[in-house]
Amino acid sequence: MQAPGSSNDHDLGLFEIGDGAAPSTAGRQTVGMYHIAWEVDSLQELGRIGQALADQGALVGATNHGTAKSLYAQDPDGLEFEVQWLLPAASITAEDRAIQGLPLNLVSEIERFGATTQGGVGVSH
Repeated sequence: MQAPGSSNDHDLGLFEIGDGAAPSTAGRQTVGMYHIAWEVDSLQELGRIGQALADQGALVGATNHGTAKSLYAQDPDGLEFEVQWLLPAASITAEDRAIQGLPLNLVSEIERFGATTQGGVGVSH
């Protein structure tokens, strides 16, 4: 699904579990959502949110996806959510596109892109 005026190819993605997945208890024994993600404007904001999540004991991971820098957390019900900063299109390199998932080093990403650089400019997922 795409929001009006959005340059993303999708702003909300809905996925079918598929035949190869084990039976899901979502909606029967557990809440029926697996994952949701929010995009932030800057790495500074990503760091601020990451610290707040860590302070609450909710932060469960941090991943460098190359073109996206992501934090993962769980709400009190155990539902996973993601907070991410997307590289501006003009900054994406072939090396960034090749990264499949590495531990996120936020300090080095801020050194590379700047703390307040607007993310996601010109990017369509």
